[in-house]
Amino acid sequence: MFNKKEKVMIDKKVWLVIEKNVYGDTNPTYTFSVIKFHQTIEEAMRYKVCLEKLNDRKNQSYFLASDIDMVLSDVAKHHNKSVDRKEVA
Repeated sequence: MFNKKEKVMIDKKVWLVIEKNVYGDTNPTYTFSVIKFHQTIEEAMRYKVCLEKLNDRKNQSYFLASDIDMVLSDVAKHHNKSVDRKEVA
């Protein structure tokens, strides 16, 4: 009984709508926040498009992620870029 329910939860894919903010020009700082999650890519994309239409800030953007590995790799990439810039300066 429990195994069946557990398998269904594992098979479901969750789509995250993530907000990215950039602060500062010379040494930018990035923040990431999960705004909402959806069960389908269509729902997540629709929500992201609405947020982008309402967005009036140039330092704020939105993207979709389907799993935590994708999010962490993006955060790590931005972190590595910021560390590289500090070493050059």
